[in-house]
Parts: sequence; structure tokens; C-alpha cells
Amino acid sequence: MSDFKFPEMILGLPEADIPFKGVRGWISQGPDHQIVYMDIEPIGEVAEHSHGEQWGLVLDGEMEFTVGGVTKTYRKGDHYHIGDGVPHGAVFKKRTFVMDMFRQVDRYKPIDE
Repeated sequence: MSDFKFPEMILGLPEADIPFKGVRGWISQGPDHQIVYMDIEPIGEVAEHSHGEQWGLVLDGEMEFTVGGVTKTYRKGDHYHIGDGVPHGAVFKKRTFVMDMFRQVDRYKPIDE
């Protein structure tokens, strides 16, 4: 079992309103992008969906990620890219921490809004 955790400088960021139970995220907002640091419990499947361009890095844990119909297992240190509008989904069997950058400025809203 990993002892990974985000530092206070990340946990002090605005928390994202994420519609998946068992997923928490903290938003670092830029003028033309959004970075979200996510803490994902072993929630099972996140159904296929699409949105704007996304790049991500697995900080700890593991996920089965399907992008454009191709499934791969991603672990600590692995990164991924999803083009604009490309369908993707994931399966989380263990707690996983990722950093996702979205070209979509308003991908997630802070909980307070």
C-alpha cells in the first residue's frame, strides 16, 4: 500500500466539483488551461466520455485507460494524451493519483461556485 498524498499546497487549491463518487480533485487555473490534481478511490469503471484535449501523468497507483478504443494499463510515471473530442474511459481497481491538464479552461468548476 502506498503512502502517497498531495502536499498542503495542492490541498489548499479550490476543490473541483467532480461528478464521480470517490474522486476528489483540486484545480490550478490558468488563462488558457486547467490542471486538476485527482485522488481516485478504487471506484471501478468511469464510463466512456469525451471533452476537450487532455494530457495526464499518473503520480501513484494504476488504471486501465481506454483512449480511442485502445486499452493500456498506466502506472506511476506513465503519461497519456487524449485529443480533442476523443472518446475515453477508465477502470480504477486501486487508489490512484493523477495530474490532468485540460485545454478546456472550464472543464471543472470549483465546488464553491
